[in-house]
Amino acid sequence: MQAFLSYSFEPIEWQVTLLSFVVAFLLSSVIAIMYERTFHGLSYSRGLVQSMVLGSIISCLLMIAIGDNIARGIGIVGSLAIIRFRTNLRDPRDLVFLFASLGVGVASGVQSYPTAIIGTLIFCLVVFVLYISPFGTRRRHDGLVRFQIPYGSEAASQAAAVMQSNTKSFVLVAMRNVAQGQAVDYAYQVKIAHPNDNVTLIQELQSVEGIRGVTYTNQEATVEV
Repeated sequence: MQAFLSYSFEPIEWQVTLLSFVVAFLLSSVIAIMYERTFHGLSYSRGLVQSMVLGSIISCLLMIAIGDNIARGIGIVGSLAIIRFRTNLRDPRDLVFLFASLGVGVASGVQSYPTAIIGTLIFCLVVFVLYISPFGTRRRHDGLVRFQIPYGSEAASQAAAVMQSNTKSFVLVAMRNVAQGQAVDYAYQVKIAHPNDNVTLIQELQSVEGIRGVTYTNQEATVEV
């Protein structure tokens, strides 16, 4: 017991500590910039980007504080268990970027600088490759076509013939009466071969007598963002 109390822990020099924080800050900033440049979606959060950098600094601080002391590690884990994080991340990709920033902070905190630098470069490279590649994309030029036809008109069969000749496939997804039953609103999901085919499809539908309110919604741009 006396030998344990007389044991002096060798402190980390302040230069190494400062270097660890600088490396964690720079590498997590690279990850945050990569997230910002490759972001797809409508719910961009500036707080999430800043949390990547701040989380890396905190994880680096914890690893420096723990060092090789198991007792410190158990104590810090126990204290962190009291904190409950209830922030909901809608996109799993956001969680991956946040976890990558924490990993960089941990690697910097234990002075494993080559691991932190190489890991950041590989992570950003994979993110960029996935960003420019169609990997994971399921839809190919899907769209939603809506139009209205007077009730009892033969324009419905003509519109179906137009979609038959200008799409790879189509299916009726909705049909409802509008204008107090004087017209019928149709909604078709269509799959086209090329992105520019939607212009030809809209033009031919508008040429059908009696059809009105023709609209085309590109589902590839509104769903996979």
